[in-house]
Amino acid sequence: MVNASIVVTGLTCEYQANPIGLDVRPPRLSWRLEAGERNVRQTAYHLLVADDLSRLEQGDGNCWDSGRVFSEDSIHQVYQGRPLESGRRYWWKVRVWDNRGQLSAWSEPAFWEMGLLNPVEWQAEWIQPDLAEDVSVPPPCPLLRTTFPVAGNVQSARAYVTSLGLYEMELNGQRVGDLLFTPGWTSYHKRLQYQTYEVTGYLKAGLNAVGVTLGDGWYRGYLGWHGRRNVYGRDLALLLQLVIVYADGRVQVAGTDASWKAATGPILKSDIYNGESYDARLERASWSTAGYDDHDWAGVRVVEHSQAILVAQAGPPVRRIEELRPAGLVRTLAGETVVDMGQNMVGWVRLQVQGQAGDVVTLRHAETLDQQGNLYTENLRSAQQTDQYVLKGGGEEVYEPHFTFHGFRYVAVAGYPGELTLDRITGIVIHSDTPPTGHFECSRPLLNQLQRNIVWGQKGNFLEVPTDCPQRDERLGWTGDAQVFLRTACFNRNVAGFFTRWLKDLAADQYEDGCVPHVIPDVLGKGGSAAWGDAAVIGPWTIYLCYGDTRILAEQYDSMAAWVNYVWRQAGDRLIWDSGSHFGDWLAINSTNPGSPYAVTDVELIATAFFAYSTSIVQQAARVLGKEEEAATYAHLLAQIKAAFGREFVTPNGRLASNTQTAYILALMFDLLPPSLHAGAARRLAEDVRKRGHHLTTGFVGTPYLCHVLSRYGYLDLAYALLEQESYPSWLYPVTQGATTIWERWDGLKPDGTFQDPSMNSLNHYAYGAIGEWLYRVVAGIEVDPGAPGYKRILIRPQPGGQLTSAGAWLDSMVGRIESRWALENGRFELAVTIPANTEAIVHLPAPSLVAVTEQGLPLGQVEAIHEIQQENGQVIVKLGSGRYRFSWPAATPVADEREE
Repeated sequence: MVNASIVVTGLTCEYQANPIGLDVRPPRLSWRLEAGERNVRQTAYHLLVADDLSRLEQGDGNCWDSGRVFSEDSIHQVYQGRPLESGRRYWWKVRVWDNRGQLSAWSEPAFWEMGLLNPVEWQAEWIQPDLAEDVSVPPPCPLLRTTFPVAGNVQSARAYVTSLGLYEMELNGQRVGDLLFTPGWTSYHKRLQYQTYEVTGYLKAGLNAVGVTLGDGWYRGYLGWHGRRNVYGRDLALLLQLVIVYADGRVQVAGTDASWKAATGPILKSDIYNGESYDARLERASWSTAGYDDHDWAGVRVVEHSQAILVAQAGPPVRRIEELRPAGLVRTLAGETVVDMGQNMVGWVRLQVQGQAGDVVTLRHAETLDQQGNLYTENLRSAQQTDQYVLKGGGEEVYEPHFTFHGFRYVAVAGYPGELTLDRITGIVIHSDTPPTGHFECSRPLLNQLQRNIVWGQKGNFLEVPTDCPQRDERLGWTGDAQVFLRTACFNRNVAGFFTRWLKDLAADQYEDGCVPHVIPDVLGKGGSAAWGDAAVIGPWTIYLCYGDTRILAEQYDSMAAWVNYVWRQAGDRLIWDSGSHFGDWLAINSTNPGSPYAVTDVELIATAFFAYSTSIVQQAARVLGKEEEAATYAHLLAQIKAAFGREFVTPNGRLASNTQTAYILALMFDLLPPSLHAGAARRLAEDVRKRGHHLTTGFVGTPYLCHVLSRYGYLDLAYALLEQESYPSWLYPVTQGATTIWERWDGLKPDGTFQDPSMNSLNHYAYGAIGEWLYRVVAGIEVDPGAPGYKRILIRPQPGGQLTSAGAWLDSMVGRIESRWALENGRFELAVTIPANTEAIVHLPAPSLVAVTEQGLPLGQVEAIHEIQQENGQVIVKLGSGRYRFSWPAATPVADEREE
């Protein structure tokens, strides 16, 4: 009998809904359950996969019929059907049985489509425009075009496209798709992405035309410092293959070859750091249509380039995500007209303008204004962040740049014909299309703004790779920044695909000896720093925990182990990592030299601590993967590292060689001390925080763990005191100064109104936003059980404190929405919890007495969906099934606030 109260929904394949152009073999299928009642679990499932929708609808799984599979697993189910074919679409659906023996209805159909699975299937040829170029500076962007016939009724058409450099594609005068900065930024010499486009609707009977604009991008534009260009190569190139399937079964393949034509157009230059110059007078009207006359265009050169390195688009593409209206317009003392977007954002502005042919409008972008109210650009270093538009005249014109992006809040507009009004400027926010999956809010507006700043920092810096900053001449995939923020990122947005792809590039760029570069993709040729290189280990493990993804552990395991083995060799027999160059606790507060980016915590202590931490993770990963011998090897190594750490850095009574906050944080967070020394180390950390007036001194390495260690070792009030601190240095200090993103430095804008060192003062730098995970995991209380990753078993343990009277968060996990919200209302503590179907939860209620707790008015013992109840350490702990719950009990007398002592 079908149970209509259980709905199978949220079908995804490799983290995507209805993806096309996959090359993952075999792909994995996931779904969620929605139930109208409590305590619902899946006990079995039935999957059907067909290569035709009508077959599927008739119940014919001609590619795979799993039959009834007795399993609670609903995520990452590996396809086990017949071999998959290039370019073919596969339809699938699923139904489940619940723990009451009832059967759900079939889900709505979903699909995935394979890309080109074998390099020999690329019939197109690589081509380069046969144009004279001076690539020592940004040259004009080339246009490439050709025509091809369509003869018959088209059933489907796909375009498979990649380039050296960036590309935008048009068919018959229409831009194809909405993806930006394709083919993306990967380790280009080892892994080059291609994109797949559904182009059936773009075609027409008769002669058709395809046109592609190429841009320098990361391939040959400015990248890094000192005016460095052409990092990956000097010549742009295009590979495009169009596959047309007719209703009568014929297949036509058209693509790049020697017959294509090339010319330049209106984009005189377009550079990621410096911006774009566009002369609308040079536009070639209808240049991507069949009727365009290209007799005076140049030809192209067919060139050799490997198809073997081509991989399908893996992570989420960059898109236009939202639009912002300006918050205001100011005239500066310097005489400039400046538009305030109200938010430090990443993208560009859409300009609407009307004027004479040859009028030039210049747009300069910056994050902030200086003390005199003028545009502040010193912290951009050599990045110009300037777009220039030359009007063609004759009516309304609309301009957006193509192959550049800017990090900014303010735009100085010069040369605008007539009066500039706010409705003529629109902010276009772009980033990798990682869907939002979480939200935190509480009773304090400043903390809510902090959360918004964290999210905006993540959006702006998750653009193809996890960059450090989006505005200056850097914008690189710094590994240390990424790993410290990753857990927070997993709450805010779905970043599984984003990091899966980036970690593949990390493994590809990893040096032969296991050393990990500082940035991925590796454009600096340097690496080996503790906490930065550990991204190779922490990254896959975090994705595994948050998304239940065992495959990423399997695929990255060799990279993970290679890093730990590299460090092992560096540490030598003493197992103290005292060699190489390290960033240490980057940008911590240095009491001896406040302007120095290097912290006073001993880099050897930090390096050895991370050596131990990564070893512990590799040990756990080996066990998950069934590599028991390797797990035993790393367990033995870990015990030796801990012993070495104790001998080298810890006195008999528990004082660390570096008597800093970060030293104690790492020693406690990574479990490097014997249990007898835990309390003393935690006390020393707490005393240091107190003596500094409830201020932190930590940098990139210590900050992510600071509040976790304090709350874990009995200093919850002190953690809240740090969280709610408003004076420098603190998380809320930038918020009080009007920040709308996370700053690189605690004092990007100093209390006296001056700026930090402009050579290193990004105002959009997400690393310190790592406090976000503490908001979700401790304040709201949503936690994953490492024994049941992917939130198959959920831990709900809110820890109220500070000045908060309410707080809550939700998380759209792989298994469904999880929610935890608490409030102190009318003398009672209220906790609302949502647990998705096919999971269970252990809920820690901060209630002093079991008898005082009710769930929607009932004593806990009378609630059918609650399986176990116990009371320990001043808390009531309940184990329960899925559903919505509301617990209530009399609020305890508030504990004295740490700041009142």
